[in-house]
Amino acid sequence: MEQEKYKAFVLWGHAIAQQEELLAPERYAASGTITQDNKFIEASGVLGLFDTEREAQEAGLAWARAWVDAHL
Repeated sequence: MEQEKYKAFVLWGHAIAQQEELLAPERYAASGTITQDNKFIEASGVLGLFDTEREAQEAGLAWARAWVDAHL
């Protein structure tokens, strides 16, 4: 989980490990969460599957920044 402060919000990028088949390489589902003053504001659904944990976290953070920009 990656966190960043953006404007008046705290954004979280999540990477959830996914493995569809026993011999398949692990992939990561991305999602994002937005909080403000320790209160939940919004969360995405699954944003897609990524090959690395870092890519998934970045996708979650990008979604959260876009959500904040669209709602201010």
